[in-house]
Amino acid sequence: MPHDNKRGGVKTLKKYLEINVYEAVQERLKYIFENFDNIYVAFSGGKDSGLLLNLVLDYKRRHNIDKKVGVFHQDFEAQYQTTTDFVTRMFENNIQDIEPYWVCIPQASRCAVSNYQMYWYPWDPDKESAWVRPMPKQDYIINLQNHHFDFYKYRMSQEDFYAEFSHWYARVHEGTTVCLLGIRADESLNRYRAYANDKKISLGDGKWTTQMGKNLYHAYPLYDWTTKDVWVANGKFDFDYNHIYDLFYKAGLSINQMRVASPYHESAKDSLNLYRVLEPDTWIRIVGRVQGANFGAIYGNTKALGARKFTLPPGHTWRSYVKFLLATLPESMRESYIAKFKTSIKFWWKTGGVVNEAALKELEECNYPIRHNGRSSYSKDKDKIRFLGTPDNTDDIKSTIDIPSWKRMAICILKNDHLCKYMGFTQTKRQAERERELLEKYRNL
Repeated sequence: MPHDNKRGGVKTLKKYLEINVYEAVQERLKYIFENFDNIYVAFSGGKDSGLLLNLVLDYKRRHNIDKKVGVFHQDFEAQYQTTTDFVTRMFENNIQDIEPYWVCIPQASRCAVSNYQMYWYPWDPDKESAWVRPMPKQDYIINLQNHHFDFYKYRMSQEDFYAEFSHWYARVHEGTTVCLLGIRADESLNRYRAYANDKKISLGDGKWTTQMGKNLYHAYPLYDWTTKDVWVANGKFDFDYNHIYDLFYKAGLSINQMRVASPYHESAKDSLNLYRVLEPDTWIRIVGRVQGANFGAIYGNTKALGARKFTLPPGHTWRSYVKFLLATLPESMRESYIAKFKTSIKFWWKTGGVVNEAALKELEECNYPIRHNGRSSYSKDKDKIRFLGTPDNTDDIKSTIDIPSWKRMAICILKNDHLCKYMGFTQTKRQAERERELLEKYRNL
């Protein structure tokens, strides 16, 4: 289990120090328990957060630390029963050592299996008859009727809830607070950035903590662990874990393909069909909970949802195909896509963006209608490139996908990519509010 404390990219994990990742985690936990008054673990029920919670509790007991550790679990209702069983065991078996926050409150969760539901709402009281599973019955379950969250707004986004919970937890506990996250740098570039961001304020050595507010920090003690390290530790120390991973293994998935996430989320829709195979009883409820779930299970890994290479329908350009696809959507969804497409077109026509040198060379060699539009404010040695018209497709540009085209717009629609992440968009707070307003307006149609 190699450990590295250097920055510069995930590949730096190949450089080893004299201690392994387990020993490094022990040093980080020592620092955490000595320097923070309040500690809580964000526990999803997956392998990484499960291992982190086990390590924290093990350290606490071996060092005879009296203070309890908070455990925050956002329960999204639609999940494997095996995951619920694991979460239940971790809470029940450790209840004397933890401060439990098992949250079952309606929140807007992104839905990528339907163009008729941009969000779905776990534990929505209006849909109780269709809930995937009953509300948990433990005394410490936090629901719509008994919560004390002064920040909560009905059906607020899950991302906002998660962020606000951190600040709320810090407010109601005296002293300094840290939220421990099972983020590992080798899982994705975004997770590596959470660790390596040079602009953030950190405590201690390295970049594995981030200041989030007054007396509030996030910490990533497992940032330099690999997937293999996780399973070696579970086996070596006989830690409890989510046994859905055993079923994943029997289904033929590699350890890097195994993921526990909402079945309707864009990061999990490709594996939605696994529910039908691994937990048929859960699958039956999932199909009826969100419109489009069965279609997503059948076609989530096909070109119907943009997961594979596909060809343009006969008689269409990509521009005409986008217009055709937009015409098939509900008004609220159509307006959302059009607004983002217009923003992209205006940006690339008026302002321009920066592309790498290889892409610029290809664009010039292929005679794309582009103009240089001055130096970039953040890449002083590069020019901004402005397009004189949006290309129908950019299939002959091999060095980057970050070039605007009508084809990319079509793929966003086919992927049910409501945020248009495929085109580089992220959601603003106002956009989230506007989407919720539209959903509320049209939800009964």
